[in-house]
Amino acid sequence: MNTVELLSMSAPRLAMGALITVKFAVAAMVFGLLLGAVVAVMSISTDRLLPACARAYVSVMRGTPLLVQMFVVYYGLPDLGISLDPTSAGILTLTLNAGAYLSESMRGAILGVGRGQWSAAHSLGLSHYQTLRYVVGPQALRLAVPSLGNTLISLVKDTSLVSVITVTELLRSSQEIIAATYQPLPLYIAAALIYWVLSTVLSAVQHHVEGRLTLQTR
Repeated sequence: MNTVELLSMSAPRLAMGALITVKFAVAAMVFGLLLGAVVAVMSISTDRLLPACARAYVSVMRGTPLLVQMFVVYYGLPDLGISLDPTSAGILTLTLNAGAYLSESMRGAILGVGRGQWSAAHSLGLSHYQTLRYVVGPQALRLAVPSLGNTLISLVKDTSLVSVITVTELLRSSQEIIAATYQPLPLYIAAALIYWVLSTVLSAVQHHVEGRLTLQTR
């Protein structure tokens, strides 16, 4: 079978694998944003315990390989009586990992909003929570857009690791076809190109959003 025939035959499975890759990345990004927001708020709390817990979580997740985290969640948690299917384990691990990075991005963005915004909001009678939600939060989100976009692009590539826990995303789809055809080079190159296209599209969307936000702030 020549390369053209191989890629033509493989296209539907690769496309399905790419779709699953995008679904994993989007799910992990959404849940990671929620988790990151909570951790970011904890990290700037005046309470002594909450910032310590946030720092510990971020340190562990950023200081250990994502692949090891994947093994701990999927293969290790059953020892504690917690068994997850591959999809749930993959999304959970990616969410926990992304949440740590996103929390740092959002914490930096929150701290990047001028203290005058806090003072003005408090002078209007807003509580600390209301100030964070209605005044500081929206401004911080704009500042964090570049970091959030970069994290989503990284997630698209990181989803390749869920192949080790038998999730049939883009990389594993390629590997399954290779196992049947014994032609690794064209398929690995095709998979790499698909990852590149996805990353390029997301990067273009990110730049577009950044441009729109820049115009709105002028």
